[in-house]
Amino acid sequence: MREKLEQIKTLALEEIVKAQSMQELEQVRIKYLGKKGELTAVLRGMGGLSQEERPIVGQIANEVREAIENSLGSAVEGVKAIEKNARLAVETIDVTMPGKSQEIGHRHPLNVVLDEIKGIFMGMGFKIAEGPEVETVFYNFDALNAPQNHPSRDLSDTFYISEDILLRTQTSPVQVRTMERSKPPIRVISPGRCFRRDTPDATHSPMFHQIEGLVVDKNITMADLKGTLDLFAKQFFGVGTKTKFRPHYFPFTEPSAEVDVSCFKCQGAGCRVCKGSGWIEILGAGMVHPNVLKVCGIDPEVYSGFAFGMGLDRIAMLKHEIDDIRLFFENDMRFIKQF
Repeated sequence: MREKLEQIKTLALEEIVKAQSMQELEQVRIKYLGKKGELTAVLRGMGGLSQEERPIVGQIANEVREAIENSLGSAVEGVKAIEKNARLAVETIDVTMPGKSQEIGHRHPLNVVLDEIKGIFMGMGFKIAEGPEVETVFYNFDALNAPQNHPSRDLSDTFYISEDILLRTQTSPVQVRTMERSKPPIRVISPGRCFRRDTPDATHSPMFHQIEGLVVDKNITMADLKGTLDLFAKQFFGVGTKTKFRPHYFPFTEPSAEVDVSCFKCQGAGCRVCKGSGWIEILGAGMVHPNVLKVCGIDPEVYSGFAFGMGLDRIAMLKHEIDDIRLFFENDMRFIKQF
């Protein structure tokens, strides 16, 4: 058995010297020191030895195990160094070579304008409110005082998913949801995507963006609405901008108005942007209809409010003199990088 142990030691040390990789060293370890290894097999046979031979053979076996383990430890360090040098040779980086340019993304012009508008209204104390793009008929029409015969409720104008579910045609449902879950005072703007059955052309798209605003509190008047929108116009279009309110009709506000601003290109003198009138229509607004307040559980005898809404796409087109709304959705980087 002594000869067997010496033979195992010799063969193991020879194989360790020949090993050129960590995998080969692991195979040697398993072959000789593993649970089913050759040295383990010899040790299991010590039961047949005499009491005098057993401690002597056990000592030799321990010496053989120690010699193999020490040799493996030294070999592992050497192989690691060899593999590291080989990897460094393959993965050498020439620091004199020019680096690869990393192209940085660019903000979309709609997001640029949206962030500017958000900043203006948040500076006046407004919060951002959001709601689902897939809405119910109740929130999109009924709660907003839109009568059954209103043209926007027709299949020709609205994307219906079912009789009671549709893609929202405006962000006004967010105002209703906000009034339902919040108590006055309320001061929010609700930007988001809207959908209508429009044939795509230079000024129409079946998907577009709106920003609507809502203020509800005690003693809110038309003067508050005019002051808010006048301040917005001056901050967005320039300090010399003037506003003009024209009577209009919206089912969810009373009284209602269309809001114009003096042309920021010609300062009201008349040009191509304002079509020679000196004024540009930018949004619709009005005092929240009492029926809308009632539906949302707000007493119109105690509270009043105003609301307004503008098309983000139209505002961006006006500010940057873009003549085709489809450019916003074509993902042409030559266009997007201009802003």
